[in-house]
Amino acid sequence: MSLNNLRPPKGAQRGRKRVGRGPGSGHGKTASRGSKGAKSRSGFRFKRGFEGGQMPLHRRVPKRGFHNPFRVEYAVVNLDTLAEVFDAGSSVTPEVLRERGLVRQATALVKVLGRGDIAKKLTVHAHKFSGSAAEKIAAAGGSAEVIALVAKA
Repeated sequence: MSLNNLRPPKGAQRGRKRVGRGPGSGHGKTASRGSKGAKSRSGFRFKRGFEGGQMPLHRRVPKRGFHNPFRVEYAVVNLDTLAEVFDAGSSVTPEVLRERGLVRQATALVKVLGRGDIAKKLTVHAHKFSGSAAEKIAAAGGSAEVIALVAKA
């Protein structure tokens, strides 16, 4: 027995139903489609969400609110967390934050927020900083460097 000898068991595969091939076939005349109506016509396809003329679910359910398609989501990191995890003089980048487990998503944009205090001199590279975070980093002698966002084309 080898791969080229493998066959499905007898009776597992049935021939396809050939319809509309005359009265002797048992599927002649209307070809098992019933009579009249859209489903009996050639080229008929149900539209996505079609429920047989009943008002479709996506139109029955009320719509509320607004979804901004241009929203930019950031993974946030606070200053007190940076102060705990990093030593003075170290460089903080999104890649290092991912390695240390402070940012989970692989492609997330990073924003540094100003919760807590920081006394260590850190060079922080992030996509965005809150005003208080940038001030506190500068006051500690470090620098807050913004990574430019690349526009999606």
